[in-house]
Amino acid sequence: MDLLAAIRSLIAYVVIVAYILAAAPVGLLFGVVFRWKGGMFTLGHVGVGMALALTGVRYRVSGREHLPAKMAVVFCANHESNVDPPVLFRALHPRLHILYKAELRKVPIMRTLFDVGGYVPIERGNRETAMASIEAAAASLRSGHSFLIFPEGTRSPAGGLLPFKKGGFIMAIQAQAPIVPVAISGGRAAMHKGSAFVRPVRVSVRIGRAIPTTGLTASDRDTLVAQVRAEVQALLDQGSLWTS
Repeated sequence: MDLLAAIRSLIAYVVIVAYILAAAPVGLLFGVVFRWKGGMFTLGHVGVGMALALTGVRYRVSGREHLPAKMAVVFCANHESNVDPPVLFRALHPRLHILYKAELRKVPIMRTLFDVGGYVPIERGNRETAMASIEAAAASLRSGHSFLIFPEGTRSPAGGLLPFKKGGFIMAIQAQAPIVPVAISGGRAAMHKGSAFVRPVRVSVRIGRAIPTTGLTASDRDTLVAQVRAEVQALLDQGSLWTS
């Protein structure tokens, strides 16, 4: 199994690097010259779909009926593995924006693509910069862009939910946008610690009912955090969507 995973991973890395080198200039052309972000997201979905297929990562989704129609939302998900972001990018929304850690900007091509795509970096060690990022993300939400946040801030090492950070919730309150709790599970075995190889896994994505923030203020953030965290935990407790 490990040998097969290694071979599949190497093939996936080669194919995806070649795809990025070919697609990134086209995506930037769409985004910068033609101002067509839809083209960028389409190319992104194709690339992520190929990566998941080549490495044998499969997923099932339940709860799509809970998504508010024609309304920007904040998807709030737990985080247990490196496959979580690509799976959720594919599973949740055709144009999903991300509030991401500023450290990822060290990769030049990612920095450029994220900027053009409208993703918002947050530097958690600098409160002033972090609040400016949250305000920028809230403005993007108000303009109709849905966001994904991982409020634990990092992957949970043991599987249980870590404490939730408040930045994404402040963003949702500022934009008066609903928060959609999401539980993702099954991806932990995809990559062992220190390994670059991706093993085939079956991932479950459960989407909960949207939690409104209309009328809430910053003083309500702790209550909102507790409510959303409880909903994510309840979704996780329902277990896997894979029965066979």
